[in-house]
Amino acid sequence: MKRSSPNYIKIYSDIIQRKFPHKKEECEWFLTKKELSAVDIIELNKRIFGTKDEEVKKMNQKLRSYNKSDILDILTYQKNNKMSNLKVAEHFGLSRNTMTKWKRMFK
Repeated sequence: MKRSSPNYIKIYSDIIQRKFPHKKEECEWFLTKKELSAVDIIELNKRIFGTKDEEVKKMNQKLRSYNKSDILDILTYQKNNKMSNLKVAEHFGLSRNTMTKWKRMFK
């Protein structure tokens, strides 16, 4: 049995159309993509809702999951921008331990 993932493009399009029509132009690039990665969803969420307080960030982080392609995208981002584990972890809202674990698994 195959699990289907949510249609994030439809979800975010509806949110922008109903609640944040002034942010449509800023987010249009994401909504024209065929499929959104976890990194795209995080960035789109930041652009629409802005940053939240630390307690909400921690709770949201516990609910995230990443597939192999998302992890490889994050590791590629780190390599291309010559960033430390700490900087990448802060940028994507991860822990340093998670970054270390991913680097061991995929490099």
